[in-house]
Amino acid sequence: MRQANTGAPVTNFDLEGRALSRPGLMGRHRGRPSKLASAFTLIELLVVITIIAVLVSIAYPVYNGVQERARAAQDMSNLRQIGLATQMYMNDNDGVIFSSTAGSWMSQLEPKYVPAWKIFESPFDKRTPSELGDATTPVSYGLNGNNKSGSSIAGLLSDKIANPSAFILFAPAQKRGTTVAFQGSPTGFAAGVTVWKATTSPGGNAAGGTHSSRARINAVFADIHTESLTWTKFINDSTNDTSDPDAKYRWDPYQPYP
Repeated sequence: MRQANTGAPVTNFDLEGRALSRPGLMGRHRGRPSKLASAFTLIELLVVITIIAVLVSIAYPVYNGVQERARAAQDMSNLRQIGLATQMYMNDNDGVIFSSTAGSWMSQLEPKYVPAWKIFESPFDKRTPSELGDATTPVSYGLNGNNKSGSSIAGLLSDKIANPSAFILFAPAQKRGTTVAFQGSPTGFAAGVTVWKATTSPGGNAAGGTHSSRARINAVFADIHTESLTWTKFINDSTNDTSDPDAKYRWDPYQPYP
């Protein structure tokens, strides 16, 4: 006997009598997402782009700050190694801080006391590294260029230094300019790199420190400790600054110690 067609969905059964659902045409389309409904609107897209731009603007300075702190730490490590190498040199040479006639100070350290020329290049120095030890090899650090002992303290007996914990032995020797840059090398025009307050040879007068927006600079002292100094303190050599009693010993080894 045929069932009357009432317009309702026809239900089929499997061999075991279980009902099999057979949706009608409307049921086939129910729940299918519309392409229009799933797409981003222009406003939503602009909001996402704006959020990404804000996050990048926040993250970029943080990333730069982390990079700069890492470079400052490496710079301090280089100065520490140069200071230790100089101490070993002095131990072997009766306390003399380099020979004034045996070439540049760094050529007296490498290779016996310093294993690679790379140690003489600051991480703030953007020049191409070199291990040739010639005019193409970057040297970023300068020996104290005290003007009372000639062009530098080379040849000075270490026991003549009045206050070793305050006397700067080495520091970055920048060249003149608005950005951090260097031009020293072991040989040629730029040999014998020195630093005396803001004045470097070769290079001229530095405008500021190497990091913290040029407000700070690292140095290694005659007692071989390293320290990060403000640029203002670094260049101060006043003999009567009560707020900075170490100022008069910072660049002059001959000041009488009280």
